[in-house]
Amino acid sequence: MENNNPNYVYENVMQITDADASRKFLANVFLWMFVALGVSTFAAYAFANTPALLQLLVDESTHQLTVFAYIAMFSPLAFVLLIRFGLNSISYPILGLAFIAYAALTGISLSFILLIYTAGSVISVFLTASLLFGVMAIAGYTTHQDLTKFGSIMIMLLFGIIIASVVNFFLHSTGLDVIISYVGVAVFVGLTAYDVQKLKRIGAGLEYGDASAKKYALMGGLTLYLDFINLFLMLLRIFGRRR
Repeated sequence: MENNNPNYVYENVMQITDADASRKFLANVFLWMFVALGVSTFAAYAFANTPALLQLLVDESTHQLTVFAYIAMFSPLAFVLLIRFGLNSISYPILGLAFIAYAALTGISLSFILLIYTAGSVISVFLTASLLFGVMAIAGYTTHQDLTKFGSIMIMLLFGIIIASVVNFFLHSTGLDVIISYVGVAVFVGLTAYDVQKLKRIGAGLEYGDASAKKYALMGGLTLYLDFINLFLMLLRIFGRRR
């Protein structure tokens, strides 16, 4: 599981009612998300199906992971922290490049799932995750009920999942792994609705065209990207068929 908290605090944002600005803001958010998913998908497919690239991840003689493989797996967290804490100090183009680099490295690290699971199960799980994500995104956008308390519960459960995953790394309990996967699906389904509603409200309080609005849209795209990727990975752990 990507151990990145998809809940980000957007500071100094005034909440006002402006449906048109909110729609434009969310359009940019989803654009960033789709671009990142496209980059990750391309990187994962390229490294899993190109022998020369795969050798950069797995040593052909020892069949051990290379240094580059470890960099691809652990460096994305550094990019998330860079984007999060550099939101106000780093220029928008640099933040955009950091996001694209993060998506590419994440895709490279995810290329291993194409070697472990059958192509058919990966595609079916991806479509299932897309459907669930889309339904919950619409629910979060259209509901008039405040999801703030609900989101807080989901975030607490997310921390619980992270702690349980670390513990199970040493225990290797199949039962606990199944529980983590099912709870994880519920958490990221819930977080999708919560994050979309939060971003809708943030968009209504930003002046469209302002430089900060572009940065907040990028951060929102990262938030939803993490929601989707983690939902996909949790579903894959449950329904994926190994080779």
